[in-house]
Amino acid sequence: MTSEEVPQAGERSAQEPASPGDLGERAPGDLSGTSPAERGGEPREGRGRLNLTDPKAIRALAHPVRWALLEALGQAGTLTATQASEMLGESPANCAFHLRTLAKYGFVEEAGGGRGRERPWRQSYDGMSWEMHADDPQFSEAAEALEEVWLDRALARARRGLTSIARWPKGLDESLGAATKRLYVTPAEADELYKEIFEVFERLVGSGNRFAGRRDPKLRPADAIPVEFVLMSYPILDLPPLPEGGDEQAVDEADPDG
Repeated sequence: MTSEEVPQAGERSAQEPASPGDLGERAPGDLSGTSPAERGGEPREGRGRLNLTDPKAIRALAHPVRWALLEALGQAGTLTATQASEMLGESPANCAFHLRTLAKYGFVEEAGGGRGRERPWRQSYDGMSWEMHADDPQFSEAAEALEEVWLDRALARARRGLTSIARWPKGLDESLGAATKRLYVTPAEADELYKEIFEVFERLVGSGNRFAGRRDPKLRPADAIPVEFVLMSYPILDLPPLPEGGDEQAVDEADPDG
């Protein structure tokens, strides 16, 4: 899935936090690589993508305040615990605790300068991904918990934004919006379609997009606004079954004379 650009915190499903990295993005296919805990919290010259493979790190991230902190860091670039508390409405002590927890698993790092709760923090990555299906039940449970946190925030933002078009900046109502399409495809065909769509999505709005430099608030144009693109595809599991003899009934209704 693609954090969710999850808090930009991520790119996930997660939003690419230039979004908390891109916060969240659960990418298709097998995910490999070192876990956030294995990467450590030392500042790095170049930030990369985190492929989450450690259930403990995934569990640690599956917390609404921690995810919100990653999203806030994606928006602001760097934040102290005090500044984060002002953005999130949490206490400075609570933000400091959750920032230290995120640092423990390698999701954030110190940006340098300051002491105590006045130390600035930043995201340690450009995007993250995780896999929902795994043979390890412990991993699957942790990933499901993180998926729920990411989806709750992403879908809540989408609902608020798409039901408030009258308040959008002038001109956006004709260029942004939402659409759904339903197809009847085999698993192999679905895999092929998603991969093609994902490649275009990643090229246009992924971590290497042409606006990536604007993750730094100082480099954003004065009229730049945050726009979130979310890519989702899923099987519909709760459709009612077709009525028996539906085709014959349709023919009879169309041609009552037989």
